[in-house]
Amino acid sequence: MKSYLAVLTTPGAWRFLLPALCARLPFAMLQIGILLLVQWATGSYGWGGVASAAAAVAQALLGPWTGRLVDRWGQARVLVPQTLTHAALLGGLLALAQNRAEPFVLVAVGCLAGATVPQVGSMVRARWANVLPPRRVGTAFALESVTDELTFTLAPLLLLPIATAYSPVWGLALALVMVLAGTLLFASVRHGAPAPAPSSDRTSAGVRGRRGVSLLTGAMLGVGTVFGSLQVGITALSAELGDPSAAGAVFGTFSAGSLVGGLVYGGLRSAAGRPSRLALLLALLAAALTGPALVGSLGLMYGAGAVAGLVIAPCVITGYTLLDALVPAEVKTEAYTWLNGAIALGIALGAALSGQLVDRLGAAPAFLVPPVAVALAALAVGLRGASLLPEAGDGVRDPGRSKALV
Repeated sequence: MKSYLAVLTTPGAWRFLLPALCARLPFAMLQIGILLLVQWATGSYGWGGVASAAAAVAQALLGPWTGRLVDRWGQARVLVPQTLTHAALLGGLLALAQNRAEPFVLVAVGCLAGATVPQVGSMVRARWANVLPPRRVGTAFALESVTDELTFTLAPLLLLPIATAYSPVWGLALALVMVLAGTLLFASVRHGAPAPAPSSDRTSAGVRGRRGVSLLTGAMLGVGTVFGSLQVGITALSAELGDPSAAGAVFGTFSAGSLVGGLVYGGLRSAAGRPSRLALLLALLAAALTGPALVGSLGLMYGAGAVAGLVIAPCVITGYTLLDALVPAEVKTEAYTWLNGAIALGIALGAALSGQLVDRLGAAPAFLVPPVAVALAALAVGLRGASLLPEAGDGVRDPGRSKALV
């Protein structure tokens, strides 16, 4: 715990961590909230799914452009207008749903709301990288991975009871209030925020054109399919076995395993090369994901999900820490949003592929998507791992010289 205490006791850290937590909960509520809202307004789960997927894809594709603006102009100057725009679009979506607007209108506005989601998680990581010494950054990213798990665990607990007892309008209205309060307060706290860099170090292809960034983006897209596919597969399997209410608890064991894995991994110290470690972790994750594909009962699914969860957080932590060593400070926010967007896109892709398999073949084939996707990511990293080491003289620290986590 000394590693975590050293990070959490960083002077001024709690000034931006607490409002960031409030701002990140609505991020986790948005996708399921839009699904429930559009289904409530149209009576169609199909339209709800389309609207939710459109918001997720728009957020994944537009997030890096937000990151680029933040690196160039600073966090506050981008966050304030972006948050107000996002709140206006979300409020418009609520009003349209109340008035039973046409489904395609709801999908379009939901897509715009997703495109304008404030990228607070990436900005928090950029602040950690700015205020901490290199040996502590990996531990901070482990803490961020755990925070992500907590927000995606708490979000349904806040949203679903309100949506069930009243309507999805009230659930997303809560998200609207939280994103305004949390994000604007976070923007007002300047401690740790990197200085703007109008003449950032960029290649002609942008951050993604830098050495190793595309490889990490592809690897995290594979990891993202795990979340989307397991959500669909576990839900479908629970329904097939006559106990649909068990789906939340089963997926909860996966989240709990990920939280524990992230905490334990975040306290480790190792001198092993990071690219080889990422390839090994991805291979272990692919192997662990064969468990859900092989079991046929909910009882065994609890254990299989927990084992897979233990490995996934270390994969994400290592990916972010490798990226931190590959890009200069002037473009870190944009770089982090590429990984965030890749994971979000992987979630949408995994859910879509698994949903098609469930419709045609039943629940079991849905669990085949994650191990295949992650195994391909492990193979790519194993073959091209050298590109994840900074080139000599590029001014970015070499992760192989540090014995800190990941």
